[in-house]
Amino acid sequence: MQVDFNTLPEESRVWIYQANRSFSEKELEEIQSKLDIFLGNWAAHGSDLQAGYTIKYKRFIILGLNQNQNKATGCSIDASVRFIQQLETEYNVDLMDKMNVSYKQGDFVAYKTLSDFRKMAKDKAVSKKTIVFNNLVTNIAEFKENWEVPASESWHGRFLK
Repeated sequence: MQVDFNTLPEESRVWIYQANRSFSEKELEEIQSKLDIFLGNWAAHGSDLQAGYTIKYKRFIILGLNQNQNKATGCSIDASVRFIQQLETEYNVDLMDKMNVSYKQGDFVAYKTLSDFRKMAKDKAVSKKTIVFNNLVTNIAEFKENWEVPASESWHGRFLK
């Protein structure tokens, strides 16, 4: 059962998928329609899952699941991964690679491989104050507080001296 992402409890689980490029307005409309259908039908062992989504900066798909109602199971998580993989294929975009880094350069969101980000840190092209996206957050409370943070407050900080 799909609900508004903003109504999900703070302890709801989140999965963040970052795209290696921005989506166009047309792609966003299509993806939102597909997400509406997927989440409307998402279930675990026949029980509806109360879930919502948000898309940020035209490149981050964030799924939220209220596990107080029903918990995700291996099969339901596999279904969501297959859905994301279908989006990857259909839109020729990378959403699953966790070894890439997104960060802000002014109002622009940049995307680099982890090795390129490390090199940028070594070359002082990014700093401890650079706003990064910590896609390892696990629930909505962490998402609100620790997703978009200075690199010094995230796992990215280990690359900055």
